[in-house]
Amino acid sequence: MKISREDVLRVAELAYLELTPEEVELYRGQLDEIVSYVGKLQEIDISHVEPMSQVLFATPGDAHPEIRDDVLRPCDVADAVLAQAADSAKPFFRVPKVIEK
Repeated sequence: MKISREDVLRVAELAYLELTPEEVELYRGQLDEIVSYVGKLQEIDISHVEPMSQVLFATPGDAHPEIRDDVLRPCDVADAVLAQAADSAKPFFRVPKVIEK
């Protein structure tokens, strides 16, 4: 599938981006390369590959610090972060309206 100039302009419009003609052409080429690469990946036969739930295979007792139990930890930074915001109304950041349509 080839990405057209109109495709890039439509995506830019949806994202409220103003692109120069040079940027449109640059992004068109980059997006086309990405779509072509995904097409190549879809050609790979993975019918004999077992699904994995994680990249590392670990058995109980293995010393893998990257595989750990999920532990709920308190994260009480909201007040400190909001105190540094230009405009906030707890518990939210206040930002200018960006959607005009």
